[in-house]
Amino acid sequence: MRLRIYFELTRYKLPFSNTCKMDNYLLQLRRAWSTRDGPYLADLLSIRRNIHWHATSENVVREALDGLPMPFDDLVLCHLKTLSSLNKDDISITYTCQNSSVQMLIKILQNQKDENWMLPVMNLMCLELRLLAIRAEQAKKSKNLKPGETLEKCAECLMSCFRICAADNRSSEDDTKRWGMLSLVNQLLKVYFRINKLHLCKPLIRAIESSIYKDHFSLAQQITYKFFVGRKAMFDSDYKTADEYLTYAFQHCHKGSMQNKRLILLYLVPVKMLLGILPKYHLLKKYNLLEFSDLIDAVRKGNIQSLESVMSYQEGFLINAGIYLIVEKLKLIAYRNLFKKVYLVLKTHQIDMECLLGALKIYGRNDLDIDETECIVANLIFDGKIKGYISHQHKKLVISKQNPFPKLSSLV
Repeated sequence: MRLRIYFELTRYKLPFSNTCKMDNYLLQLRRAWSTRDGPYLADLLSIRRNIHWHATSENVVREALDGLPMPFDDLVLCHLKTLSSLNKDDISITYTCQNSSVQMLIKILQNQKDENWMLPVMNLMCLELRLLAIRAEQAKKSKNLKPGETLEKCAECLMSCFRICAADNRSSEDDTKRWGMLSLVNQLLKVYFRINKLHLCKPLIRAIESSIYKDHFSLAQQITYKFFVGRKAMFDSDYKTADEYLTYAFQHCHKGSMQNKRLILLYLVPVKMLLGILPKYHLLKKYNLLEFSDLIDAVRKGNIQSLESVMSYQEGFLINAGIYLIVEKLKLIAYRNLFKKVYLVLKTHQIDMECLLGALKIYGRNDLDIDETECIVANLIFDGKIKGYISHQHKKLVISKQNPFPKLSSLV
């Protein structure tokens, strides 16, 4: 076994330099393993650490490898292959090598029944595996190859790690591998969102929500988790849950992380609008989201023509953010606000459909007739945004005398 590893190392021609000798690096690995120093070992096994080795004698390399226990020696060998492949043009080779490294790590985790000190190594290696998978997918696009395949394989590898952590049923909180669950779930959520397979998120979310450690993971991991679960809830039209999770992520995100807070607001703003809460201009300006400014103004006024014009103008922005269909639902909110204005002007609970049609035409909807206006009103009544009924005989909207236009936040 030792001789095979030695020949493998020489065959892969690792990039030696004067900055760090190979024997010193392997000595650090052996020390981190023997002392069970997970964070230090994770740093040593990071492909982003940019380690280089100075050329050394064959005997030194062989002796250094002889000091590594099995199967840790296989993990180190795969890691060195990954680093060696970074000098090649094909990123898929680097991904394959890193995948092999994670497979070796899975064997180690399976053997470590009563300890979890390797979790930092697992977290970092799985993170770098996902980042390499993304780069490999981007390289595939330029070659017109099947998209998503590499990320799907990456997800399978991450799921193997997740199953090991989730299956650890020991009562000891200090040594359980379940502390690694949320980090892996976050990596998997990022993959599933990227390949548009959100249905696969449900069992992962259920596993975390039922975990006794749910509120005890690190804050950074909780913020990431809340962000993705909030986004999924938004796509599932569960706006109350989306508001709860995205608001948590925004409020607990570090105030210096402006880019992350902006990303959260990108989804939180339309959710708030669907709940009848319109963000202030200064908030949009602070986080460089003025694309929503005209949108909010149109919804507030009930100006359907302006709303459609803004959506058309900002179409690229909304589609790239993945919120175009969500924003389109704001049209019903705009109709509701417009009809509420008509009610406040007329001060009657029996409103002629002609009055509602006239209000629509004021805002440029000259293409509508009475029947189409009744359809809009019927949808609003069905969604609970208006409390009342349509009198087709008299062509009137008869609304409730008590709270005819309920708060949107009360409807979810």
